[in-house]
Amino acid sequence: MKNLKYLYISLGVLAFTACNDPEDVDLEPEMMAEELPALTAGSADFSNYVSLGNSLTAGFTDGALFQASQSLSLPNLLSQKFSLVGGGSFTQPLTNDNLGGLALAGTRIQGPRLVFGGAGPVSLESLIGDVTVTTDIALNNPTGPFNNLGVPGAKSFHLLAPGYGNIANVQLGLANPYFVRMTGATPDISVLQMAVGQSPSFFSLWIGNNDVLGYATTGGDGTNPITPVSGAPGVGFDGSYGALIASLTATGAKGVVANIPNVTDVPHFTTVPHNPLDPTNPDFGPQIPTLNGIFGQLNQVYEFLEVPERSIKFSETQASEVVIRDETLPDLSAQIAGVLIASPTFPAFVESFGLPAQAAPLVAGLLGSTYGQTREATADDLFVLPSASVIGTVNLESVSNLMTAGLPQALAGQFSVEGISLPLEDKWVLIPSEQDEIAEATAAFNEIIAATASQAGLALVDANSLLNQLANGGITSGDFTLQSNLVTGGAFSLDGIHPTARGYALLANEFMMAIDATYGSNFEESGSLLNVGDYPTNYPATLQ
Repeated sequence: MKNLKYLYISLGVLAFTACNDPEDVDLEPEMMAEELPALTAGSADFSNYVSLGNSLTAGFTDGALFQASQSLSLPNLLSQKFSLVGGGSFTQPLTNDNLGGLALAGTRIQGPRLVFGGAGPVSLESLIGDVTVTTDIALNNPTGPFNNLGVPGAKSFHLLAPGYGNIANVQLGLANPYFVRMTGATPDISVLQMAVGQSPSFFSLWIGNNDVLGYATTGGDGTNPITPVSGAPGVGFDGSYGALIASLTATGAKGVVANIPNVTDVPHFTTVPHNPLDPTNPDFGPQIPTLNGIFGQLNQVYEFLEVPERSIKFSETQASEVVIRDETLPDLSAQIAGVLIASPTFPAFVESFGLPAQAAPLVAGLLGSTYGQTREATADDLFVLPSASVIGTVNLESVSNLMTAGLPQALAGQFSVEGISLPLEDKWVLIPSEQDEIAEATAAFNEIIAATASQAGLALVDANSLLNQLANGGITSGDFTLQSNLVTGGAFSLDGIHPTARGYALLANEFMMAIDATYGSNFEESGSLLNVGDYPTNYPATLQ
């Protein structure tokens, strides 16, 4: 097992082609087209449109921000339709190229975009070789003002924060490099101040996703906590969201807002299965008898401690579950070590690894600390997309730690295989209790968004319902059906979180229909919605 590198995990969804073919076209003679009414803005004034939000507003896709994705960002698509009924120019803080990524004084701080590698998402550089990231926040920022104030990574309270775009704060973790590109000569201005300073006649605000998404993408490990539901502006979601809407509408501006989708339904969390260990994999299958022999000793301890549900056994005939650490389980580290040390057969077990019998206390302690809070994964657990490249690899930090504790390198490697002999850490998996936390926060945030929008008379897009439809059968628009599957679904880009250009077009239509319902415009009735088939689902590696 020490040489085990990458298991060929059974990600069936990654054996695909990047396409979303139109459905069969009805070739029957068409009925004479009904004359459509002229497009009208209703009571909305689109003459000065400003958009605020996070990566979903900026146009982020395929794990990066780049010119092609920005040109097809949600607010830019909307601005093109608004221009037909009095909308003015719409300026975006365009990046320098189609490579993606950011640099700080020549040092890369954000990598280039992902591309389709034939079997799944891969880095752009894996196909075209090393590239130089040319969008440098210290050297070549564009000049504003900007109508698109979407800041990738921003949470609700960040839009109120002074200094969030000050380059001096970036390395302190207090500023966002994407917002640094917008602030220019006013580095301490907030996103909200920048928006209000432009006196918008109409605005869009889609914020709150990152208030729960950051917690989800880190597996709920606590390094990126969920924003408190209640708190003052700049602290809690209700206070921050209320302050944003109050300031944006203070001079009579109208607008459209969107609620927060249930982030655990996006392919970033639904692609990697809980049972990816394939017994036909030549790097894994031959090891199964040895692994089951080792875990058989541990399973006897679990039986003795009356927790047989924690037993670990790999199947030789079908896909097996990975082993995970579950911090909600009682920690039995000391009990496991105690039972093993007291066992008269344990020294012989230790000797089977080539260790002296005197090492029994050491091995017992290591087994206890490693498997004190572990179990096999179930279908109720969700795995973050990057775990696909981790499962089955040797964790070198674990190897080093075990060698320091006294194990030889070969044995340390055998006990350091991610998801097999080394339980996956919290950051790779969302257990049910963590999913519940996300769902509860999402529901609370959406109640605040709906109530605030209603009180201010704003249009509301139910993005949560839209994602639910995508995840459960898909949405048909024109000749295309969009679903939430990674790549093949057409709606989500290669990072498994952000939409494709076609997905953004679908969202733009939802925004326009919400505006119709609130302000009496007629984008839908006049036939002015976007044809989602006009927008790509994939950008080639040659686009630079």
